[in-house]
Amino acid sequence: VFFDGCDLLRLSPAELRARRREFQIVFQDPFGSLDPRMTVHEILTEPFEIHRRSEERSRKQRVLELLDEVALDRSLLDRHPWELSGGQQQRIAIARTLALKPRLLVADEPVSALDASVRAQILNLLGDLRQSLGLTLILISHSLPAVQYLCTRIAVMYLGRIVEEAPAAEFFRRPMHPYSQALLESVPILDPEQGRKKPVLVGDVPSPAAPPPGCPFHPRCPKAFARCREECPALLSVQAGKAACFLYT
Repeated sequence: VFFDGCDLLRLSPAELRARRREFQIVFQDPFGSLDPRMTVHEILTEPFEIHRRSEERSRKQRVLELLDEVALDRSLLDRHPWELSGGQQQRIAIARTLALKPRLLVADEPVSALDASVRAQILNLLGDLRQSLGLTLILISHSLPAVQYLCTRIAVMYLGRIVEEAPAAEFFRRPMHPYSQALLESVPILDPEQGRKKPVLVGDVPSPAAPPPGCPFHPRCPKAFARCREECPALLSVQAGKAACFLYT
């Protein structure tokens, strides 16, 4: 695992702890990622205590700034997570990740546990923070509309392997891998008069612990041929992106 050219797996525990300030994660379940016994003030102060950063006075000011950054009222400082709505909990979780001013933010399904009315607010917040703070954002999601809204580059995974990587605009205009094409075909369309192809995938997803030989996707791929059942394709440059598919070799 490389971060800014540094192999993180070769660092000592002390060196890795120092680098952890630079990358943080927002979890899928906001309530599950917050300690219910701690107040909002304690949650937002904890990163400074763990990493021994800033004096008491500057910590208080930074906590207030964090609430402002995620558009929460300062009156919530003495509340506990169970006294907040799901959207407020996720905003607190995001504020906690920003405390040490990281360069990379990993958002793991950050809106899937929220009500539909709140999802757009959190996605807008992540987009605004990425712009205003200069963050690199890695969004892990099954929601293609969320990916299309937030991301500039997309990597599609199947059974733990990247099968396609491309700029977002190019991916949604012309997906290359058969799995990517099936994903886009499965997105609901609001217009009932608009015709579309039926999904062509059959069968179940194999176990990642025991993937099939050859291309992992070949048992479900409508375009598979003999070579797909024998060899695993490498991720190669194709047009503006990359694809792991023998159709392009």
